[in-house]
Amino acid sequence: MFYTHDSLFPENQEKLVITAAPYGPGFVPSDSDDIPVTMDEQVQKAVDCYNAGATVLHIHVREDDGKGSKRLSKFEEMLGRLRTAVPKMILQVGGSISFAPEEGQEAVWPGNDARHALALLEPKPDQVTIAINTTSMNITELMSARDVAGTSLGDPAMQAAYRDMWLEAGPTFYETNLKALCDNGIQPYFMLQHVHSLETVEHIVRNGLYMGPLNLTYVAIGGGAAGRHPSDLIEFALRTPDGALLTNESLMRSMHPTNAIAIALGHHVRVGIEDNLYGPRHERMTTVEQIQWCVKQAEHLGRDVASADEARALSKIGVTYNSVDETLRNLGWAPNRKPGQRGRPMWS
Repeated sequence: MFYTHDSLFPENQEKLVITAAPYGPGFVPSDSDDIPVTMDEQVQKAVDCYNAGATVLHIHVREDDGKGSKRLSKFEEMLGRLRTAVPKMILQVGGSISFAPEEGQEAVWPGNDARHALALLEPKPDQVTIAINTTSMNITELMSARDVAGTSLGDPAMQAAYRDMWLEAGPTFYETNLKALCDNGIQPYFMLQHVHSLETVEHIVRNGLYMGPLNLTYVAIGGGAAGRHPSDLIEFALRTPDGALLTNESLMRSMHPTNAIAIALGHHVRVGIEDNLYGPRHERMTTVEQIQWCVKQAEHLGRDVASADEARALSKIGVTYNSVDETLRNLGWAPNRKPGQRGRPMWS
């Protein structure tokens, strides 16, 4: 992104889009009083998040016994209920579905066929998240003993189950997944673990494998993804094209300082107990309280928070492009180089 001399003034920034991730698939219900279990509780949590200021809902689903659901019928039930309860909210299904480990087993991502099947959900979500490039995903790497104390992740067996987790997201997966989502009118939402995954997305676009808006999250959760160094956040932002909608995600208490940076820079934020159970001073903090914290930070900086309609417009829900050139131009990337062309390609 290119920052002009007046980019930090709130009247020149996009209104803040807040994504809520309130369902905590990596935790069990006993880990937090804020984890909804029944369908009614999960739907009510969405309503509470929306009323607090969130306009995007990142969705995972639980079975009635509290375990993470891998049944697409359960996701469809949830989506149907949410379309009535929060009709304007952007519904974003987590492409991992559920990676919670069975007892005595390692945590694993669902197979590719299960993830591709998310494109067939009815009613359709607005977005499904997609990972780009196979990577380690050790979510415990940046968690301190204090972070996991009193939770299931404090159990050495559970830590062992998560520490060697990895996600398969190579070209065969992401090319098939992108096509399935686009063919079914669902916007792919890119979850990118570092700048090199962003480079792959640019390659995908330049080769005509995706022609649509670029909504993406910088996933700074460590363990194979970017960690907590703020220079990595800044470098990722500098490499993100101006036409993209960039959201910050971090892990545990680093959520707060990095979201504060993102709000100040004109980016967008994600919060919720999927990523963090705590406030800045290690007090327990609910998803709704995390949303309210971001709203307050925006108020301090004079930045407006987007309404649901404004968030949909910023995210370009339902928009597609008809050519590589149209996509590159709308995203703010330079055109592809023509045969024999020297120098830096520029739009005429």
